[in-house]
Amino acid sequence: MGKLETVPAASAPDLLAAPVLAALHSTDIFAAPIDPSLADTAEFCAAYDVSLEQSANCVVVAGKREGSVRYAACVILATTRADVNGVARKRLDVRKASFAPMDDAVSLTGMEYGGITPIGLPADWPVLIDSRVVDVPWVIVGSGLRRSKIVLPGAALATLPTAEVIPDLAR
Repeated sequence: MGKLETVPAASAPDLLAAPVLAALHSTDIFAAPIDPSLADTAEFCAAYDVSLEQSANCVVVAGKREGSVRYAACVILATTRADVNGVARKRLDVRKASFAPMDDAVSLTGMEYGGITPIGLPADWPVLIDSRVVDVPWVIVGSGLRRSKIVLPGAALATLPTAEVIPDLAR
């Protein structure tokens, strides 16, 4: 995994946000410390010699229906963009979907912005995973903190409690 120095995630609780640590469900999950100023995908991949095809982003989307806000997480490869107002909007069953405001995403997930990960999200949120992500043998996602990343088999994301693998969630 490029220049990342990984350790079993369960043995490195200081590298995981509290909700992520509480939700760990596999021994095939590793954590790696990184420079927090390099947490954004392009900078991270360049600095740690990781291909964009191995890196996945987790974005929080929101939409309103009948006065209540509905949230979901979309997990897509760094080489793609989430189809927020197409596929994600339809899955949320809302008229319009958009990226959740940063303050909402941080407060509702208990994770740092720029480090949000699909592991440990609120139990009632669907985790929508682009089918290309599960095909990646080892994928890198956030850890809930900007100062580390998680490395795991792409297929392991499909085993998350509210995961839904969706073809063409991303373009």
